[in-house]
Amino acid sequence: MTSTSSPPQSQGASSDETPSEIQVVLPDGSKKALPAGATGADLAKAIGPGLAKAALAIRVNGEIRDLQRPLTDGATVSILTNKDPQALDVLRHSSAHALATAVRQLFPQAQIGFGPPIEDGFYYDFDIGRPFTPEDIEAIEKKMVEVLKADYPFVREEVSRAEAKKRFRDDPLKLERIDDLADNEIISVYTDGPFVDLCRGPHVPSTGKIQHFKLLHAAGAYWRGDERRQMLQRIYGTAWFSKEALEQYLNRLEEARKRDHRVIGKQLDLYSIQEDIGPGLVVWHPNGAILNFELRRFIEDIILQRGYQLVYTPNVTREQLFLRSGHLPLYAANQFPAMAAGEGESEDVRYRVKPMNCPMHILIYASQQRSYRDLPIRLAEIANVYRNERSGTLHGMLRVRGLSMDDAHIFLREDQIEEEIFNLLDIVELVMGKTFGLQYRLDLATRPEKKLGTDAMWEIAEKALEGALKRRGLPFKMDVGGGAFYGPKIDIKFNDAIGREWQGATIQLDYELPERFKLEYTGNDNKPHRTVMIHRAIFGTLERFVGFLIEHFAGAFPLWLSPVHDRRWPNGRRARGARHAAPGGDSLPSRRALRDTELQDPRRRDSQGAVHGGGGAAGGGSKVGRGAGSRGRKQTSCDAGC
Repeated sequence: MTSTSSPPQSQGASSDETPSEIQVVLPDGSKKALPAGATGADLAKAIGPGLAKAALAIRVNGEIRDLQRPLTDGATVSILTNKDPQALDVLRHSSAHALATAVRQLFPQAQIGFGPPIEDGFYYDFDIGRPFTPEDIEAIEKKMVEVLKADYPFVREEVSRAEAKKRFRDDPLKLERIDDLADNEIISVYTDGPFVDLCRGPHVPSTGKIQHFKLLHAAGAYWRGDERRQMLQRIYGTAWFSKEALEQYLNRLEEARKRDHRVIGKQLDLYSIQEDIGPGLVVWHPNGAILNFELRRFIEDIILQRGYQLVYTPNVTREQLFLRSGHLPLYAANQFPAMAAGEGESEDVRYRVKPMNCPMHILIYASQQRSYRDLPIRLAEIANVYRNERSGTLHGMLRVRGLSMDDAHIFLREDQIEEEIFNLLDIVELVMGKTFGLQYRLDLATRPEKKLGTDAMWEIAEKALEGALKRRGLPFKMDVGGGAFYGPKIDIKFNDAIGREWQGATIQLDYELPERFKLEYTGNDNKPHRTVMIHRAIFGTLERFVGFLIEHFAGAFPLWLSPVHDRRWPNGRRARGARHAAPGGDSLPSRRALRDTELQDPRRRDSQGAVHGGGGAAGGGSKVGRGAGSRGRKQTSCDAGC
């Protein structure tokens, strides 16, 4: 038997000893040596006392963590202060915990749901057996001030599943959440003063870092967003790094309340949502129908000049079509249940109301042989589609179940993608920029976790969109994981008159559905080739876009769009040439002529370039209708469109 001796050990530390020092990489690429076990707080102190005082959290290899967590050797790190946008999310997350701490002190038996940061604020869900009253909110806010003054440190602790269940044995909501965690998932709890919560973090060092906050209101919210579960009470709040930022936000909220499309829509008799018909189903009244009609005609005028063809498709279709397209089962949660077969059909046939138009437009394309010379083929339809949104998410015209979508599908060759994307961006600029004077930005949304198709196919589509944006010279942000389930997309986000961001147009590139439906064209080599497809919507839905316009203009719409006109008309040559006889013998310029006149007349643009006709539904005539609507102007009885 042969034995092998081990090499002699050196005089230094043995290989299994813990190193006494680590090195981390700073944002500028330099390295910083620290004692083993050093935390983010230790790093901030080592860099300087000013940073140590300002530090709120730390980014480690791209992940935001608490300052008190130990650093690892070789990690790339950066300290977050109140100058970092991501630090605001950490502040708001900690504010939610401070809120829960206050609630538990006033309502010791309260069960605790989720408490995440959200855009512009935070919320926390509670079950106290009844709704919170305004007096409750006031008392909770006072108690929260005490929690902040106590400056409780946020202490993180990792626990076993058994220990977590023991600690939260009296809170069934937390026990349910623990059961959902994966077997290999680290379970952490955070303590601030008397309050302990199941939480991933991260948090600011202590409650004293939260100084400028406001509790806003309470509302009912189903547990985990499921209307079949119990109703919890959600308290909303906001938190900022400065008093000035908080006051500015509260002023924006007040302005938003004045512009609420649900209130103005009722005042101007634009639309209603009626219980006899159903939630989320908009009924357009005559004044609102004018807005709907003019926007339809406006976008149809634009696209017909650019080679689009209008089509119309049914509101219901056999379920098999959505199985073939892949919308079922992936999109099943957002579709209404299946309906029974029609008269004379097999009993196993089922129908669905359509949640989108693309499968039907695909069938129109596939109904005949196509040549490479025919492409691109652009099929457009402003169609009613229906999506079974959860009742708790419905909100006026902004989140509905019945949608009027200005939809189009473009069938093209791969070598035509870039030019077509350029054409679509031109339409976006004409509508959003030149017509409505909106400032907007672009997001490139990439493959989501649930998707159709191969990664290789997604890679091709993502690079095609990214290349088009770069060659056009347009700045854009990456929205990783935000794509549609069949392809990546360009999302257009724009701001309204008071600075809120809205989702607008979308441009989606799709290789998957043409593959599923075997869409082809005959190339110049006389051989079949796979077609590529673009899905696009400019307004998105007319309901949401009109809701936006109501709030953006505060009801004082551009004259060409206004449901009610004053009896004063432009006297320029273009306007005179467009007049036509009105009931009662008055001479009215056509809306198309008004729109064209306003688009061409630089005097009718505000400083942002928005077109205004000097009037609108909320106060006809030339006295109203600048870029911010009727900001600061007291509404009168005539604002209802008299």
